Amino acid sequence: MILYPAIDIADGKAVRLVQGDFDAATVYADSPLEAARAWVDAGAQYLHVVDLDGARKGAPQNLHHLEQIAGELEVPVQIGGGLRNVEAVRDAFAAGVARVILGTAAFANVDFLDEVVGEFGDRTVVSVDTRGGFVSTSGWTETTQLPAAAVIERMQARGVRTFVFTNVDRDGMLEGPDLDEVRRVAQVVRGRFMYSGGIGRHEDLEALAALRQVNLSGVIVGKALYERRFTVAEGQAALRRGTGARRPGLG
Repeated sequence: MILYPAIDIADGKAVRLVQGDFDAATVYADSPLEAARAWVDAGAQYLHVVDLDGARKGAPQNLHHLEQIAGELEVPVQIGGGLRNVEAVRDAFAAGVARVILGTAAFANVDFLDEVVGEFGDRTVVSVDTRGGFVSTSGWTETTQLPAAAVIERMQARGVRTFVFTNVDRDGMLEGPDLDEVRRVAQVVRGRFMYSGGIGRHEDLEALAALRQVNLSGVIVGKALYERRFTVAEGQAALRRGTGARRPGLG
């Protein structure tokens, strides 16, 4: 299971929100590249980047930062935020990302989703973000009446095999994940998914890994890392403990 440090970009800086509230943003680094470099230097194997400006405006706003991160750091990068047409997706891949994460447009425009999946296959990820159990869109500013399970089933029917599931109500609160909710999502996903929302302690990571859900492939962590609740290495060790895996090279 992979630990994904998160770099959320707003106004050219690395920030974190609380429950998706753009007015409750905390700046953690003036340079997204330096924030990303810090995680890689600490041992991160993959990076999760969100263009918050793009999510709000409906088109990518921070591709130059993405190009720096993907170009200068030797780890794969996945990006979400504002990818609502095929040209934007192609621009993201041209910037050097390994995967793109679609949100609002995947639900609103199935032709767009079909085209992206057809062209990029498993490099396409769909983000399912929920408030009160219902899917939230448009940079978490709007909530639909669609339950997460229904949306996941719909996306899978169109060929999506990888998801990011975020509980927006828990995002940035550092109060831990809803493990029962994660189990329910795991029962629906036929491919794999990453979990995000509420991670505050390395014990939260261990508890997620201990669920032993084979399709839970990773956990995205932001605020807890920025606030030094635990290090990247400690987080990775917690995931290994939860799954009962040994450190690579120890037999």
